[in-house]
Amino acid sequence: MRHGGSGPPVLLVHGHPRTGATWHRVAPVLVERGFTVVCLDMRGYGASGCAPVRPDHAQQSKRTVATDLHVLMRRLGHERFHLAGHDRGCTVALRLALDHPDAVTRYAALDGIPVSEHLARADATFAQAWWHWFFFAVPEKPERAILADPQAWYGATPEHMGQEAFEEWRRAVHDPDTVRAMLEDYRAGLGVDRADEEADRAAGHVVRCPTLVLWSSRDDLAEALAGFFSAP
Repeated sequence: MRHGGSGPPVLLVHGHPRTGATWHRVAPVLVERGFTVVCLDMRGYGASGCAPVRPDHAQQSKRTVATDLHVLMRRLGHERFHLAGHDRGCTVALRLALDHPDAVTRYAALDGIPVSEHLARADATFAQAWWHWFFFAVPEKPERAILADPQAWYGATPEHMGQEAFEEWRRAVHDPDTVRAMLEDYRAGLGVDRADEEADRAAGHVVRCPTLVLWSSRDDLAEALAGFFSAP
């Protein structure tokens, strides 16, 4: 985990298969704008621990991981904080905003919508573009495919990610336990996470704080985030 700066706290939640270092260009901008920034590796990702696998995959559910983040922020002394999530981290951040509404002051969803929305609208086009969602749910085989050559599977480069983020990512995707935990994220998504989101919808639960939804073509979100969190 990395944290620094002074002022209103901002929690940044990375996506798959990255680590907290994915924010290496965003975090300094937020610190310069007067924020305290927290970047961490989610449960099962990067250097974080991997919980024993449960039959329903709930050890990696968005509710469980969101609880991790809420506890962490409170231990750092931040009862209320801004929140941004990218990719799979976006679904964790959504759960955090729904389950702990008094803690989240502003929420930015970056390149992601609720899992249940994806699945409800899934068609042949979605299946062709996002086939890995369903492949990752198959027992054992995706682990074998990825670990045969993680670099080739993900195709990341230092030029794309930045050297520090790349080195952390490279260590993570060569660790069999971490690869399994990251896949468990998707397995939970198709089961318990979808059910949790559908239950929220049925009960009329919504995110109560100001919310920003962004899609990025070049991953340069630093200025947009700084402006949103600085807004009155």
